[in-house]
Amino acid sequence: MPRLLAATLTVVLAAALAVGAALGVVALLEVTPDQPNTPMITYEQAGQGS
Repeated sequence: MPRLLAATLTVVLAAALAVGAALGVVALLEVTPDQPNTPMITYEQAGQGS
């Protein structure tokens, strides 16, 4: 019985740690500011007649 209890506690602790890490990553991603969506390369528009 003690082995089963230890295994159960290990699984529960690992699951809680995984959920906490996932929530931490999401929180860090929400804190970082959005990057501007500006293109690095722009092309000049050619004349309309072709």
